[in-house]
Amino acid sequence: MKHFDLLHMKQSDKQGEKNKIGALGEEIATNYLKRKGFAVLQVNYLKKWGEIDIVARETTKNSAIIRFVEVKTVSYETKRELDEAISRGTWRPEENVHYSKIRRLNRAIESWIMENDYDGEWEVDVIAVRIVPREKYATAKYMRNIVLG
Repeated sequence: MKHFDLLHMKQSDKQGEKNKIGALGEEIATNYLKRKGFAVLQVNYLKKWGEIDIVARETTKNSAIIRFVEVKTVSYETKRELDEAISRGTWRPEENVHYSKIRRLNRAIESWIMENDYDGEWEVDVIAVRIVPREKYATAKYMRNIVLG
């Protein structure tokens, strides 16, 4: 497989520990959104120029909004390590949404909107997932309507 092809594969199709952790984080985030009552429309919307981890619809009493969700995952060896990282405020997964990622995400969102002929309200959200795979433990932090710069 060419290097270019690897850059444009769904997270769940990639090999390696980091990619497995990322795919697990996306699965946890998808389940989180479903439990909160969101309709998950698509997972891993992929274009050459960018990817949207999750496309979901949130419906309220009188409106619906499309949510483009970026998932960032970090893993820990033990729950104690995770708890210490949270209490110290050290490295948060959401801090890994960099300018180049935001630019690629914007382009993918534009493509999704055009392909789906969507002209309604939408926002970009982040779900930061922290996991301890060996202990089958995870936390999810949902941040709505992040500012894209």
